[in-house]
Amino acid sequence: MPNGITLLRILCSLVLLFCMPLSLPFYVLYAAAGLSDILDGFIARKTNTATQFGAKLDTFADIIFTAVALIKILPILKLPVWVIAWVGVIALIKLVNLVIGFVRRHTLTAVHSVINKVTGALLFILPFTIPIINIRYTAPLVCIVAIVAAITESRTILNTIRTGENHE
Repeated sequence: MPNGITLLRILCSLVLLFCMPLSLPFYVLYAAAGLSDILDGFIARKTNTATQFGAKLDTFADIIFTAVALIKILPILKLPVWVIAWVGVIALIKLVNLVIGFVRRHTLTAVHSVINKVTGALLFILPFTIPIINIRYTAPLVCIVAIVAAITESRTILNTIRTGENHE
């Protein structure tokens, strides 16, 4: 069942591609995808059905959802150059984390830490705030938390590689 919920997130994400950004259908599908991200892991843990495959599928679904949300939302925002540069640095750190984890462990390495979850929650809420709060005010908060999360993730991945532990 948890993997089915994760697959629902992928489906909602793909259908989002055909919605007008920040429209009612967009928000409904966006919220469904976000809630499915919370539910799949919760149900997997409560029913003791968590698997390595489920964790990988969850990460894949997160990547798809994030990419689609960016494709739909970024073109309508008038982001200052400094925000774009900051997001680029965060994305580069996250990409390096993935590459290092993959090269060293031959598997997709994702860190499901509290700070990554806080970052995800802030990013998830962001589209709901766009109509009422200027992005220039919300972007610094999200970027600060996201860069701390990315750097913390780097340290966790490097420590995991050094000690041979698995913190996925």
